[in-house]
Parts: sequence; C-alpha cells; structure tokens
Amino acid sequence: MNICHHSHKPFYRTPFGAVPCGTPVTLRLRVWDVPKSPHVMLRIWDNTEHRIHMRQLGAQDGAYLFEAELTASGTPCLMWYRFEVFNQDEHIVYGNAADHLGGEGLCGTTDSFQITVYDPAYQTPDWMHHANIYQIMVDRFYNGDETGELIRARDDITVHADWYERPSPQQSGNGDNYARDFFGGNLKGVEEKLSYLKDLGVTAIYFNPIFRAASNHKYDTCDYRMIDPMFGTETDFEHLCAAARAMGIRIMLDGVFSHVGDDSIYFNRYGHHPVVGACQSKDSPYYSWFTFKEYPTSYDCWWGFDTLPNVREDNPDYTAFILTGEDAVVKHYLRKGASGWRLDVADELPMTFLRTLRREVKSVDAQAAVLGEVWEDASNKVAYGEMRPYVLGDTLDSVMNYPLRDALIDFLLGKESAMHVYRQLTSLLENYPKPFLYALMNLLGSHDRARIVNVLCGCGGEELPRSARATLTLTPQQLTLGMRRTRLMLRFIASMPGMTCVYYGDEALAQGCSDPFCRGTYPWGREDASQLAFFRDMLRARLKHPVLMTGECRLLAPCPDVLGVIRTIEGGVDALGEAAEDSVALTLINRSETTQSVYMPASELCGATALRVSDGSLVESEKGAFTFTLGPLEGETYIDTK
Repeated sequence: MNICHHSHKPFYRTPFGAVPCGTPVTLRLRVWDVPKSPHVMLRIWDNTEHRIHMRQLGAQDGAYLFEAELTASGTPCLMWYRFEVFNQDEHIVYGNAADHLGGEGLCGTTDSFQITVYDPAYQTPDWMHHANIYQIMVDRFYNGDETGELIRARDDITVHADWYERPSPQQSGNGDNYARDFFGGNLKGVEEKLSYLKDLGVTAIYFNPIFRAASNHKYDTCDYRMIDPMFGTETDFEHLCAAARAMGIRIMLDGVFSHVGDDSIYFNRYGHHPVVGACQSKDSPYYSWFTFKEYPTSYDCWWGFDTLPNVREDNPDYTAFILTGEDAVVKHYLRKGASGWRLDVADELPMTFLRTLRREVKSVDAQAAVLGEVWEDASNKVAYGEMRPYVLGDTLDSVMNYPLRDALIDFLLGKESAMHVYRQLTSLLENYPKPFLYALMNLLGSHDRARIVNVLCGCGGEELPRSARATLTLTPQQLTLGMRRTRLMLRFIASMPGMTCVYYGDEALAQGCSDPFCRGTYPWGREDASQLAFFRDMLRARLKHPVLMTGECRLLAPCPDVLGVIRTIEGGVDALGEAAEDSVALTLINRSETTQSVYMPASELCGATALRVSDGSLVESEKGAFTFTLGPLEGETYIDTK
C-alpha cells in the first residue's frame, strides 16, 4: 500500500499554511497499490480529539483519492491531524515527516501535521513589514561627545584608550564575561550617525539594553527608570528618538524582564545603593520580587549566574512596575519616543506575562512592536514542559528569525543541501501567520554569536577555545571567502518576508569570534568599502521594490548548491491584502565553486518576458523559459521590468 499527503501542495491541502479561526480547510489523501477500496479516517486534535470519515472522490488504475473538509477551530490554537487507512486486515497510520517539517508525510508514524489557527483580528505594526533594522550596542558604536571622553567615568571599569582595540576577554569568578571594559559610545554618537544609517537604507534601530547597569552590555539591569549615565540622559534619548523619527527611523528597545543585576537597586547585593534591596532585608519593597532558597546567599538566578537574580514575573508589584502601572516601564519609554520592545529570552517569560505586556504596549501605541527572542520555530516551541505558540495573536508580534539564519549558514558552509534548507524554511512559511511572518527580524549576526564573516569563512569562530578566539585574525583568503558568503546570505535574507537586520559593523566587514570579541567597536574610517557598498545596495533595493517586502513568497531548490526565493504581487494586492503594483522578483544564490545554470519556465515567474539584474542588464525569456547562470559563489536578484 502506498499513501501520499503533501501539506505544502495545494492539491493536498488548501489553503496553504496558517489560517484565521473558522477557516474551511480541505485535506486530501491519495492511496494506491491496494487490492480494493480502503477506508480512511482523518484524526484531528484542537484541544479535543475529532475523527472525520474521508469521502472517496474516485478511483483510477488502483489509485484512490480521499477528501475531507474541516473547519479550523473557533479559538486560536494549534490544530494537529494525521490519517488512518484501513484496507482488509491492514491498518496504517500516516503522519508528518520524520523531521517534522511538513510536506510529504510518512507511513507508520503517529507524528501529526500542524495547522496554526490564529486570531482573525491579529495585526502587526505596518512599519515592521517594510523595515530594514540595524542593531547597535551603544558603547561600541560611536562617541558623540565633543571631547571624545566618557560622558560619565567610573572607578570600577577599564577604559580603552584606543577605539580599535579588541574587547577585554577577562572573566568573572562565575565564568561569565566580566564586561567592565568600555570604549565610550553614547546616544549622542548614534544621533550623529543617523545620516549614515539613513543612507545605508536603515529604517529602524534595535538597541541592546540602554538602562543603567554595571556591565558594558547592560543585560544586568540596575535601574529600569534611568538611561545609563555613560550613554546619556533621558533627554538625550527623547532627542534621539525625535531626530530619528524625523528621518523615517524608528527606535526599538531591549526589554530584559526575566532577571536583573545583583548590583541593582532592587537586589542591592553589595549595598551600593541607598534603597534597601531584597538581598539586604526581607522588609525590602523588592523582597517579594525574588525567590530565595537560603536567605540571603542562595537564590534563583538566570542560568546559574549569581550576578543575575531571576525575578518573579507573576509578582503583582513587579507586574505593575514593568507592565500595568500608569507609568510602567514598557509604557514610559514608548511615550518618550520608542517604537517598541525586543524581549530578551522571551521564551523564559510566562505566557500570561507576555499577554499582559502585549495588551499594555498596544494600549499606548497600536503600532508599537513586541518582538521576542525565540531561537526555534516560534509556533510550536516547547519550554519548561509547556507548548508555547507565540503566533496566535495574543503574545508577540514576531521573533528573531534564528531558524533562517542557522539554515543559511549550514547551507553556505556545505553542511546541508538546498533541498533540506528549502524544507526548513517552507515549514516556517507553513506554520507562521502572515502578520507574524512579515514582521520577523531576519538577522545575519548578533551580539550573541561570532561575527558573520568569521562564521562563514569556516574558521570555527564559535567553536574555538577561548584563548584562540582572543587573538584570531582572519587570513586574506578567509576574509575573502567569508565576505563572499556573507553577501550571498544578505542577498537571500533581503529577499525574504520580514525585517532585514544588520548587526552594527557587519556591513564594514568587522571581525570577531564569539562573545566578547563579536562586540568590538564599529571600525570608523577602516570600513571595507566594497562590502559597505554591497550592503547599501541590498538594503536600498529592498526599499525600492515593494515586492521584496510584501510580495507572496515561494522557495525553490533547483539543485543541491543553489537556493532561491520567488516574490510575487498579482492582481494589485500584496500578501497582506494591501493594494500594490503587480511585480515579480527572483533571487538565486550559488554556494558552489563552479558555475551553475537554472532553467525556469516563465509561467513560474508570472509570465514575465524580461527581468532586470542589479547591473541594469536584462535577462529575456526564450520560448517561454528563462535560463539563469550564476558564477562561483555568486548570487543575483532578478526583477520584472514592468
């Protein structure tokens, strides 16, 4: 007996992908090589179990086609389905593929296919659908002070005399990075460089934390109510937001709400602050924010780092302070000019906390972003023994797209074929609602990973021993290889739905192994001009061609070494239902060291007869088909000439 259901193909499942509540969904199953007509049951879970008898549509040459129509749940949830086929004495269960990525199923598995059912009212900020975002660690970007000195010196830090030095590799006693070396970047420096960012094609800035904290990275919050004095003042922040908004650039802040620093006014482990902290007295107003095992020396802390005590997000006082109070933290900075929040370790925050956060943020500004750090498929993430779907419309607008980043890195390094990456990314297209998909943060690099050029040159920038990371400098050959692969990755990311995200300095070919060496300064005056020009061209092209932002998306893998994406707008309406001019764009990237040719019928490209490439030349169809030729480690984006 042979069986087939393919969740990525409209013949077997219509409509494709996530659906709003109450949507009719048609499922089909094909069975052949059986002695007589089988009996097929569709088994469904949407918080309760249902069974549907599938009707037979017909039979031909021993092949039988079965169909069932179901109605998606009236409540946002994940629906799951699989098939049971009965034929004489045979009973075969047919479910999801072994890699759980959807597409063609597998006999003998009880794993189910997923349908994401989301709130019909789910909307995400329009600006996210059209954004190029730029991540900045303030201390490492630019010093805008006239003297070039630190805005506020401290006696517990090291100050680099040379802007171009590497970050200090010093570690604290608990194995974490000491992170007390500073270079002097500040908010005035960011404001001074807004013209540079505008010219680059940036429309939004994502700041790593900027609130008062002991470290240079600020993930150990000391005081949520104060901009770190080394970065500036709240007035500086307001001025920056206003200046950025005037240039069409929004500001997104990093919200670290799962833990604080032990040297915070809330915990006050060392007695540095006039406020009585939880570590000093059980009578502290903040004592109930924390969980002590043995007071005051043993307490719940983030990933075992005793410098980062965990907070109790369900504590009413903490919730009021961060979320629900009239001037709660998340509201306060929106009113000062921020356009949203990126939530650190969002999958470690309770779902009830996220729901409240979303509600309170949107009460201030419906167009404010709520974006989470989630490293896996955010539709079916399991954390702390609980399924946490962040895509239903009640928690996050979207997430950082680490699955896209990881898949492209594996492809470019030759670890996975184009077809496997096609399956990984198509699974995301299938599981993510469009409001979520088109607001993803599609990143190349970040402060948590080695610089992308180090990763893609194949030198092991994330696996090297710490001592080797501190001194590693790429050879010219490694740098060239990493640069070329980075360009392929950027081209592909800039052609995908969601926000193209650049980590500061990647456009200048900044180098660095993993933390803290990926957190070096922006190399002002030492940028690689060709890399900078390429990044600028890609980001600007995305803004110029709406099809690259809000067009429908389809992936392709014509051979193991070539990966592609097709974006289309047809009938005057884009993927989000907005009026838009018809257009088609094709991006192809070739990871191999040899020339590759791709043949494609024009019908796959909306019947286009000619497509323009980046140098202005045309590729024309012949006899209803295109042939695209890519040189070694080469990519191209082809856009219709209408």
